[in-house]
Amino acid sequence: MKSLSKILFLSSALLFFSCTSQKKAQKAKVVYKTDNLSVIQLSDDIYQHVSYLSTDSFGKVECNGMIVKDGNETVILDTPTNDKSTEELISWIKNTLHSKVNAVVATHFHDDCLGGLKEFDKNNIPSYANNKTIELAKKAGAHVPGHGFNDTITLNAGKHKILVKYFGEGHTKDNVVAYVPDEKAMFGGCLIKEIDATKGYLGDANVHTWSQTVEKVKAQYPDAKIVMPGHGEVGGKELLDYTIRLFKNN
Repeated sequence: MKSLSKILFLSSALLFFSCTSQKKAQKAKVVYKTDNLSVIQLSDDIYQHVSYLSTDSFGKVECNGMIVKDGNETVILDTPTNDKSTEELISWIKNTLHSKVNAVVATHFHDDCLGGLKEFDKNNIPSYANNKTIELAKKAGAHVPGHGFNDTITLNAGKHKILVKYFGEGHTKDNVVAYVPDEKAMFGGCLIKEIDATKGYLGDANVHTWSQTVEKVKAQYPDAKIVMPGHGEVGGKELLDYTIRLFKNN
């Protein structure tokens, strides 16, 4: 009887985990895909946009950004990597989501965050960034976001508040994190790594403070359920823990 009970217990557990995995898989669905851009719906109001950057060191790299939507309003976190992908994204939001873009935020000064900024300007969409990002973008000769803030800013897409905050140095000196409290959704950008990722590009990084910075993020948003890194698979708070461990002893 004991072995029968054990078998029944294991069967129930497997069924539970299988159903949970299926639910997770069903929740995230690709709603738009071309060679330049993909859009994945993660929940009713949270989307991931994926564009591509050609690099010498890492080849063709997938780059993530987030779309927060409510009603006919959206806010975008990080631009796609170039004008073409950005044009597609704005067009898709307008024609498929039937929404306007209230704002775009560049979470640091690299091309995977602001490479499509010109297209937002062309469409008269306000762009925001940490003042450190604006300063570094100017030095790098990149397109510069139109509005700066010092540490924090709150933007709105319908009922959703998007809290954008600077926690300290990590991937770059200027990297910020965005959080949508009522969706428990975080856009960590390149400060946060997907599970099993390497340390990646460290040319502008502060590896000594990276773990401490992410520990502050984790303490500030203990309820986060969706955590989107700058590159790779979306997950939960385990991405914060993985990133903290990855840079812990630098």
